[in-house]
Amino acid sequence: MADRSRMLARRKERKEKEAAEVPKEVKDVKHEGEKPVDNGVPPPAEAGASNDAAATAENGDLQLEPMELPPFEIIAGDRIDPFAFKFQFKNVEYSSGRNKTFLCYLVDRGTSADGLLRGCLEDEHAGTHAEEAFFTQCLSDYDPALTYTVTWYVSSSPCPACAAKISEILQAKKNIKMSIFASRLFEWEEEEIQAGLKALNSAGCKLRMMKPLDFSYIWDTFVENEDQPLNLWEDCKENYEYYHEKLSDILQ
Repeated sequence: MADRSRMLARRKERKEKEAAEVPKEVKDVKHEGEKPVDNGVPPPAEAGASNDAAATAENGDLQLEPMELPPFEIIAGDRIDPFAFKFQFKNVEYSSGRNKTFLCYLVDRGTSADGLLRGCLEDEHAGTHAEEAFFTQCLSDYDPALTYTVTWYVSSSPCPACAAKISEILQAKKNIKMSIFASRLFEWEEEEIQAGLKALNSAGCKLRMMKPLDFSYIWDTFVENEDQPLNLWEDCKENYEYYHEKLSDILQ
Protein backbone atom coordinates (compact mmCIF):
# COMPACT_ATOMS: atom_id res chain seq x y z
CA MET A 1 0.00 0.00 0.00
CA ALA A 2 2.86 2.38 0.85
CA ASP A 3 4.44 1.75 -2.56
CA ARG A 4 1.16 2.41 -4.35
CA SER A 5 0.63 5.64 -2.36
CA ARG A 6 4.07 6.86 -3.36
CA MET A 7 3.34 5.93 -6.98
CA LEU A 8 0.09 7.93 -6.95
CA ALA A 9 1.86 10.91 -5.38
CA ARG A 10 4.57 10.83 -8.06
CA ARG A 11 1.93 10.50 -10.78
CA LYS A 12 0.14 13.59 -9.44
CA GLU A 13 3.39 15.57 -9.55
CA ARG A 14 4.09 14.43 -13.11
CA LYS A 15 0.53 15.33 -14.15
CA GLU A 16 1.13 18.93 -13.11
CA LYS A 17 4.43 19.07 -15.01
CA GLU A 18 3.01 17.38 -18.13
CA ALA A 19 0.17 19.90 -18.38
CA ALA A 20 2.74 22.59 -19.13
CA GLU A 21 5.16 20.39 -21.06
CA VAL A 22 6.58 21.83 -24.27
CA PRO A 23 9.51 20.25 -26.10
CA LYS A 24 12.68 22.34 -26.02
CA GLU A 25 13.74 21.68 -29.59
CA VAL A 26 11.72 21.85 -32.78
CA LYS A 27 12.90 20.85 -36.21
CA ASP A 28 11.26 22.92 -38.93
CA VAL A 29 12.28 22.20 -42.52
CA LYS A 30 10.96 24.22 -45.45
CA HIS A 31 11.86 23.89 -49.12
CA GLU A 32 11.19 26.53 -51.71
CA GLY A 33 7.85 25.91 -53.41
CA GLU A 34 6.83 23.29 -50.81
CA LYS A 35 4.74 23.35 -47.67
CA PRO A 36 6.63 23.27 -44.36
CA VAL A 37 7.18 19.80 -42.93
CA ASP A 38 5.24 19.22 -39.72
CA ASN A 39 7.32 17.10 -37.36
CA GLY A 40 4.55 16.51 -34.85
CA VAL A 41 5.87 18.92 -32.22
CA PRO A 42 3.84 22.01 -31.25
CA PRO A 43 5.42 25.00 -33.10
CA PRO A 44 6.92 27.96 -31.21
CA ALA A 45 5.15 31.30 -31.19
CA GLU A 46 5.58 33.24 -34.40
CA ALA A 47 8.01 36.16 -34.24
CA GLY A 48 5.46 38.47 -35.86
CA ALA A 49 2.00 38.44 -37.37
CA SER A 50 1.29 38.71 -41.09
CA ASN A 51 -0.47 41.72 -42.56
CA ASP A 52 -3.62 39.66 -43.14
CA ALA A 53 -3.80 38.70 -39.48
CA ALA A 54 -2.57 42.03 -38.12
CA ALA A 55 -3.80 43.12 -34.75
CA THR A 56 -6.32 45.96 -34.74
CA ALA A 57 -7.13 48.12 -31.76
CA GLU A 58 -10.80 48.42 -30.85
CA ASN A 59 -11.92 50.08 -27.63
CA GLY A 60 -8.43 49.61 -26.30
CA ASP A 61 -8.50 45.80 -26.73
CA LEU A 62 -6.16 43.84 -28.95
CA GLN A 63 -8.07 42.06 -31.72
CA LEU A 64 -6.69 39.25 -33.91
CA GLU A 65 -8.40 38.09 -37.05
CA PRO A 66 -9.09 34.31 -37.05
CA MET A 67 -6.82 32.24 -39.27
CA GLU A 68 -8.18 29.33 -41.29
CA LEU A 69 -5.84 26.33 -41.44
CA PRO A 70 -5.86 23.87 -44.35
CA PRO A 71 -6.92 20.28 -43.66
CA PHE A 72 -4.10 18.05 -42.47
CA GLU A 73 -3.02 15.28 -44.82
CA ILE A 74 -1.56 11.86 -44.15
CA ILE A 75 2.24 11.93 -44.24
CA ALA A 76 4.02 8.71 -45.19
CA GLY A 77 7.73 7.96 -44.88
CA ASP A 78 10.40 5.62 -43.60
CA ARG A 79 11.70 7.55 -40.59
CA ILE A 80 10.31 9.82 -37.86
CA ASP A 81 11.89 13.03 -36.67
CA PRO A 82 13.62 12.26 -33.31
CA PHE A 83 12.06 15.25 -31.52
CA ALA A 84 8.59 14.25 -32.73
CA PHE A 85 9.18 10.69 -31.52
CA LYS A 86 10.28 11.76 -28.04
CA PHE A 87 7.22 13.98 -27.69
CA GLN A 88 4.49 12.01 -29.45
CA PHE A 89 5.46 8.53 -28.21
CA LYS A 90 6.09 9.52 -24.60
CA ASN A 91 3.80 7.27 -22.56
CA VAL A 92 2.54 9.94 -20.19
CA GLU A 93 -0.86 9.58 -18.59
CA TYR A 94 -2.13 12.96 -19.81
CA SER A 95 -1.27 13.61 -23.45
CA SER A 96 -1.52 17.41 -23.54
CA GLY A 97 -0.62 18.78 -26.99
CA ARG A 98 -0.32 15.36 -28.58
CA ASN A 99 -3.05 15.75 -31.20
CA LYS A 100 -1.66 13.34 -33.80
CA THR A 101 -1.36 9.62 -34.28
CA PHE A 102 2.02 8.27 -35.35
CA LEU A 103 1.89 4.75 -36.75
CA CYS A 104 4.98 2.65 -37.48
CA TYR A 105 4.26 -0.58 -39.31
CA LEU A 106 5.82 -3.87 -40.33
CA VAL A 107 4.12 -6.14 -42.85
CA ASP A 108 5.21 -9.70 -43.59
CA ARG A 109 3.38 -11.06 -46.64
CA GLY A 110 4.79 -14.54 -46.23
CA THR A 111 6.85 -14.45 -49.41
CA SER A 112 10.62 -14.13 -49.25
CA ALA A 113 10.68 -12.35 -52.63
CA ASP A 114 8.66 -9.40 -51.33
CA GLY A 115 10.51 -9.12 -48.04
CA LEU A 116 9.30 -7.11 -45.07
CA LEU A 117 7.39 -3.88 -45.67
CA ARG A 118 8.29 -1.10 -43.24
CA GLY A 119 7.19 2.51 -42.92
CA CYS A 120 5.52 5.27 -40.93
CA LEU A 121 2.30 7.26 -41.16
CA GLU A 122 1.21 10.31 -39.23
CA ASP A 123 -1.99 12.29 -39.04
CA GLU A 124 -3.84 14.88 -37.04
CA HIS A 125 -7.25 14.04 -35.59
CA ALA A 126 -9.07 15.52 -38.58
CA GLY A 127 -10.00 13.77 -41.80
CA THR A 128 -8.61 10.31 -42.44
CA HIS A 129 -6.74 8.79 -39.52
CA ALA A 130 -3.46 6.95 -39.89
CA GLU A 131 -5.08 3.63 -39.01
CA GLU A 132 -7.53 3.82 -41.89
CA ALA A 133 -4.91 5.25 -44.25
CA PHE A 134 -2.72 2.20 -43.62
CA PHE A 135 -5.22 -0.11 -45.32
CA THR A 136 -5.82 2.19 -48.29
CA GLN A 137 -2.19 3.22 -48.86
CA CYS A 138 -0.03 0.38 -47.57
CA LEU A 139 -2.25 -2.60 -48.41
CA SER A 140 -3.66 -1.22 -51.64
CA ASP A 141 -2.40 -4.33 -53.47
CA TYR A 142 -4.03 -6.73 -51.00
CA ASP A 143 -3.98 -10.34 -52.25
CA PRO A 144 -6.44 -12.79 -50.60
CA ALA A 145 -4.12 -15.66 -51.52
CA LEU A 146 -1.36 -14.35 -49.22
CA THR A 147 -1.05 -14.41 -45.45
CA TYR A 148 -0.33 -10.98 -43.92
CA THR A 149 1.29 -10.55 -40.52
CA VAL A 150 0.89 -6.88 -39.59
CA THR A 151 2.52 -5.19 -36.61
CA TRP A 152 1.76 -1.63 -35.59
CA TYR A 153 3.55 0.60 -33.09
CA VAL A 154 1.25 3.55 -32.44
CA SER A 155 1.61 6.65 -30.29
CA SER A 156 -1.97 6.20 -29.07
CA SER A 157 -4.54 3.40 -29.20
CA PRO A 158 -7.28 3.66 -31.89
CA CYS A 159 -10.35 5.85 -31.51
CA PRO A 160 -13.79 4.13 -31.60
CA ALA A 161 -14.27 4.72 -35.35
CA CYS A 162 -10.85 3.31 -36.23
CA ALA A 163 -11.28 0.38 -33.86
CA ALA A 164 -14.60 -0.48 -35.55
CA LYS A 165 -13.03 -0.21 -39.02
CA ILE A 166 -10.07 -2.41 -38.11
CA SER A 167 -12.37 -5.00 -36.52
CA GLU A 168 -14.52 -5.06 -39.65
CA ILE A 169 -11.48 -5.60 -41.88
CA LEU A 170 -10.06 -8.38 -39.70
CA GLN A 171 -13.39 -10.19 -39.64
CA ALA A 172 -13.74 -9.95 -43.43
CA LYS A 173 -10.11 -10.78 -44.27
CA LYS A 174 -9.08 -13.72 -42.15
CA ASN A 175 -5.65 -13.88 -43.81
CA ILE A 176 -4.59 -10.69 -42.00
CA LYS A 177 -3.08 -11.29 -38.55
CA MET A 178 -2.57 -8.09 -36.61
CA SER A 179 -0.75 -6.96 -33.46
CA ILE A 180 -0.98 -3.41 -32.12
CA PHE A 181 1.53 -2.04 -29.61
CA ALA A 182 0.37 1.31 -28.17
CA SER A 183 2.36 3.87 -26.21
CA ARG A 184 -0.76 5.29 -24.54
CA LEU A 185 -4.44 4.41 -24.21
CA PHE A 186 -6.62 7.04 -25.89
CA GLU A 187 -9.32 8.27 -23.46
CA TRP A 188 -9.54 4.80 -21.95
CA GLU A 189 -12.12 5.87 -19.35
CA GLU A 190 -14.81 6.33 -22.04
CA GLU A 191 -17.21 3.41 -22.55
CA GLU A 192 -17.11 3.63 -26.35
CA ILE A 193 -13.30 3.50 -26.27
CA GLN A 194 -13.39 0.39 -24.11
CA ALA A 195 -16.01 -1.20 -26.38
CA GLY A 196 -13.78 -0.54 -29.41
CA LEU A 197 -10.76 -2.16 -27.75
CA LYS A 198 -12.86 -5.18 -26.79
CA ALA A 199 -14.13 -5.47 -30.37
CA LEU A 200 -10.56 -5.44 -31.67
CA ASN A 201 -9.61 -8.16 -29.22
CA SER A 202 -12.62 -10.26 -30.24
CA ALA A 203 -11.70 -9.84 -33.92
CA GLY A 204 -8.33 -11.47 -33.25
CA CYS A 205 -6.16 -8.36 -32.93
CA LYS A 206 -3.45 -8.68 -30.29
CA LEU A 207 -3.40 -5.50 -28.19
CA ARG A 208 -0.34 -4.70 -26.10
CA MET A 209 1.12 -1.68 -24.33
CA MET A 210 4.65 -0.73 -25.33
CA LYS A 211 7.41 -1.77 -22.94
CA PRO A 212 10.67 0.20 -22.58
CA LEU A 213 12.31 -2.28 -24.96
CA ASP A 214 9.68 -1.47 -27.62
CA PHE A 215 10.51 2.24 -27.48
CA SER A 216 14.17 1.41 -28.03
CA TYR A 217 13.23 -0.81 -30.97
CA ILE A 218 11.22 1.99 -32.61
CA TRP A 219 14.10 4.40 -32.05
CA ASP A 220 16.52 2.05 -33.82
CA THR A 221 14.13 1.01 -36.62
CA PHE A 222 11.88 3.97 -37.43
CA VAL A 223 13.58 7.17 -36.18
CA GLU A 224 16.20 9.40 -37.80
CA ASN A 225 18.42 8.84 -34.79
CA GLU A 226 21.79 9.63 -36.46
CA ASP A 227 23.28 6.65 -34.59
CA GLN A 228 22.54 8.28 -31.25
CA PRO A 229 21.28 6.04 -28.40
CA LEU A 230 17.85 6.59 -26.88
CA ASN A 231 17.77 7.79 -23.29
CA LEU A 232 14.36 6.73 -22.03
CA TRP A 233 12.42 9.28 -20.03
CA GLU A 234 11.81 9.05 -16.32
CA ASP A 235 9.07 6.63 -15.25
CA CYS A 236 8.78 4.99 -18.70
CA LYS A 237 8.55 1.54 -17.10
CA GLU A 238 6.16 2.70 -14.37
CA ASN A 239 3.87 4.31 -16.95
CA TYR A 240 3.93 1.12 -19.02
CA GLU A 241 2.81 -0.87 -15.97
CA TYR A 242 0.03 1.64 -15.33
CA TYR A 243 -1.34 1.37 -18.88
CA HIS A 244 -0.81 -2.39 -18.96
CA GLU A 245 -3.01 -2.74 -15.90
CA LYS A 246 -5.71 -0.54 -17.42
CA LEU A 247 -5.74 -2.47 -20.70
CA SER A 248 -5.88 -5.81 -18.87
CA ASP A 249 -8.90 -4.60 -16.88
CA ILE A 250 -10.66 -3.50 -20.07
CA LEU A 251 -10.06 -6.74 -21.95
CA GLN A 252 -10.78 -9.19 -19.14
